[in-house]
Amino acid sequence: MPTLEQQRAAFAWEKVQPCTDEYKNLVKGAPAFIMNNGLMQAMAFYQSKEKDHHFLLNRHLCEWLQRRSIIREASFKDAMKELQQADSATYRLATEEVLAVLKWIRQFAAAVA
Repeated sequence: MPTLEQQRAAFAWEKVQPCTDEYKNLVKGAPAFIMNNGLMQAMAFYQSKEKDHHFLLNRHLCEWLQRRSIIREASFKDAMKELQQADSATYRLATEEVLAVLKWIRQFAAAVA
């Protein structure tokens, strides 16, 4: 059975295959943006931009949180609702998981774009 890091790497590799330069640039700054503003605030900002690479990053983050069983539904709206209602430990876990998978997404996006 693959380790959690291997699962993150496999997920990231799969998601960045159709990667664009815009996506690569967005994910490069995403960890700092999330740490400075908070997970939900960052996701809301990405959704408000109404650009494909922003929507794609949100989708990837929501899919990872669903895969880790932190949220039940991978849609932006449902994820935001669940995170809003989450206790502080679950919200912190969601943030940590997003930051961990973003390490892999950033590395692989830079390699394929």
